[in-house]
Formats: sequence, C-alpha cells, structure tokens
Amino acid sequence: MALTKFGFIVTGAGLDPQFNRMSMASDQFEMITVGVANASQGPAVAKGMIENGVQLIELCGGFGPEWTGKVIEAIDGAIPVGSVAYGPESIDQIYRLFK
Repeated sequence: MALTKFGFIVTGAGLDPQFNRMSMASDQFEMITVGVANASQGPAVAKGMIENGVQLIELCGGFGPEWTGKVIEAIDGAIPVGSVAYGPESIDQIYRLFK
C-alpha cells in the first residue's frame, strides 16, 4: 500500500482548526495541513484526519514529546505519528525565536 494521504498539524498563535486548514494534492497524493492554537487541540484534529483517510501524521515541534504521546494515545496507535525535532545546532536560534 502506497502513502497517498498525509496529515500535518502545526501550532501557531490564533490558529483555529475549523478555518486554518489547507490541502495540496496531485492525482496520486494529498497533504492536509491543519493549524491549531495549542497542542491540546491536536488529539481531536488527528482523530478527524484518520476519519478522512489520512495514513500518516506529522506534528510540528510545538507538540513536544508530551503532546505527541497524547496524540498517539488518542488515536490508539491507528497510524504512524511523527514529530518535528531540532538538533543541538538549532537550539540558540530556536531560543531567540520563542523567548
């Protein structure tokens, strides 16, 4: 089975998952991106993605390990869930961005 439907959930101030969503698609692949204001909205969004046929979910770095785990738990491990992480070479830049 090929990957044909991918989901990405991103956190950002003021984002509303009902309105802040987009799709990028070809005739063989679709990527659905949904924005949430905070990671606590992630589990519900992930469940909705699965209901819509998403086969794999990637979470932005704002979820961290705790909320990544909560998303996986909420979907009962139904599909793979990964999260973006930054290596030590990015720590200073990330700190400046979010301080």
